[in-house]
Amino acid sequence: MPEKMKDNYKITFIRGATTASGNSVKGIEDAVIELIDELIKRNKLIKKNLLSITFTSTKDLDACFPASIARKCNELDSVAFLDVQQMYVSNDVDFCIRILAQVLLPSNYPVNHPYLRGASKLRPDRC
Repeated sequence: MPEKMKDNYKITFIRGATTASGNSVKGIEDAVIELIDELIKRNKLIKKNLLSITFTSTKDLDACFPASIARKCNELDSVAFLDVQQMYVSNDVDFCIRILAQVLLPSNYPVNHPYLRGASKLRPDRC
């Protein structure tokens, strides 16, 4: 990135979440792809400015790693991904996948945190 452009960009963190239809590779894949697509679309992200994404998933999701799906979609193979299990809390949203994305955005750019499907009740203020 040219030096002048660096001054206009800052590292920003974007949260988001969705739910899978169930504990299957297909269910997790559909949810992850939709969430990543919405993250990029809603924040008008340039793929090279997406630095890393940490995924958490509830303990009822173990059919595959969300990061392995994200790595294959949208040509994001240079993004750093990490999967971790979400802390167990009773009455949590079932089949939930959360993200914390580290991105470069222009300074003072409005951030849109995507909360989709059943995860929309986690943050109704951001849906």
